[in-house]
Amino acid sequence: MNNPFDRLPQVPSFTLTSTAAAPGQAFADAQMSGAFGVPGGQDVSPDLTWSGAPESTKSYAVTVYDPDAPTQSGFWHWAVANIPAAVTSLPAGAGDDTGSGLPEGAFQLRNDAGLARFVGAAPPAGHGEHRYFITVHALDVEDIGVPVEGTPAYLGFTIASHILARATVVATAEITG
Repeated sequence: MNNPFDRLPQVPSFTLTSTAAAPGQAFADAQMSGAFGVPGGQDVSPDLTWSGAPESTKSYAVTVYDPDAPTQSGFWHWAVANIPAAVTSLPAGAGDDTGSGLPEGAFQLRNDAGLARFVGAAPPAGHGEHRYFITVHALDVEDIGVPVEGTPAYLGFTIASHILARATVVATAEITG
């Protein structure tokens, strides 16, 4: 199975936890996509708490990516840049339409649905289980220099040479039928 980090530089890891996204466990309805018509889906970004990042961390970026989407490039569900180094958590729902739960200076990029917010899981019915890589990237710069109109892929390209460490939880989703 494809791992989105296989072709990136190896970096140390740190700890990431979430009450909404347990490793290898299915997302709850709150993290499924009502915007894409999943019954009960609420498009609520998961709560995230991290610890153990390098002391030299100057900012964080958060990404949520589905490499199993039936596209040639996967599907970016959420991307947040310029989270200050003093921040070590985001509340559930931080990725709403206004980014109300994001710290000052941080901003959301448009995901692959064209929305600057979190969009929940919506794997096609019968396509099998999808993996959602929820990742906090510890960076060596305060401002990654990606414009707000940039894409998550552009953010990923830009942060690749600035990642000190990364913490990832892989949640799943599947719609049968």
